[in-house]
Amino acid sequence: MGKSERRNKKRKRLRNFFIVTTLILLVGIIYGVVQYKSGLAMANKGLAKEEETLFDDFEGADPQFGEINVLLLGSDSRGEEVARADTLMIAHYNQTTHQMKLVSIMRDTYVFIPDYGYHKMNTAFSLGGPELVRKTIKENFDVNIDSYAIVDFTGFSKIVDVIAPDGIEVDIPYAMSHGIGMTLQPGNQVLNGEQLLGYVRFRHDIHSDFGRVERQQEALSKLKDEAVSIHSILNFPKLLGVVEPYINTNVDNRTILTIGKGLLIGKAENIETLRIPVENSFEDKRVAAGAVLSIDFEKNKQALQQFLSTEEIKK
Repeated sequence: MGKSERRNKKRKRLRNFFIVTTLILLVGIIYGVVQYKSGLAMANKGLAKEEETLFDDFEGADPQFGEINVLLLGSDSRGEEVARADTLMIAHYNQTTHQMKLVSIMRDTYVFIPDYGYHKMNTAFSLGGPELVRKTIKENFDVNIDSYAIVDFTGFSKIVDVIAPDGIEVDIPYAMSHGIGMTLQPGNQVLNGEQLLGYVRFRHDIHSDFGRVERQQEALSKLKDEAVSIHSILNFPKLLGVVEPYINTNVDNRTILTIGKGLLIGKAENIETLRIPVENSFEDKRVAAGAVLSIDFEKNKQALQQFLSTEEIKK
């Protein structure tokens, strides 16, 4: 075989490789656009976006030592009513260990809100949005928050159905119906998005609001497991389309991709959880603001800081 023929074959292979690669990229782009538009078609106008202009500038601290604290707020917007933070969590991610931790702060926790005095924890959101919630957490627990994400509950069910189209399995301890527009029967059940929303929002629990917080942490942990599956990776553009109207966040795309990549390659399988107030650190009281959880601030501050610390992760 002559040099000229070998060169022609090499050029032909390179040309074919270029054509195939271009076609794959083109198909991928088309697939992503179609999936994203499909997600947008599933979504309605989210209230979390409408509230964005009402918020003060968020002055979160820069992440330290590769650790990220994101304030997660479940917005209970209802049209004419003032939005409330029906759910308040801190999502902690360590970029070195890829460990994710989740802290739930109960809404009735009686805290000092800067410039407003003592109120229930969820009042901070209605008074000053995520920035005032950040200040309140810093004031009472001396924990820095880097970013925030507000999720409109009306979009939660659609997000679940994209991440877990076959549903999420939970063990329901007793029949749940009051206030959620459906009846969930006791026992092991596989719930779709709308049913899972009812499961995590059910308030008439024999354990009061403590049971609801446990169910919220359980649901997010299981959704995290589904989110790193092959199915969810392939449906990522569609998920972005669904999420867009329902989430208001200042988390930049680079951080989102970093966390997503870390969860995919990380060894940590389970999300560690904590509830504030911790056990034996509070008492029920009735004040002008209503029924509240009067807490031992020092005990809870220490528990929260230890839970989020690098030293805790290394143990």
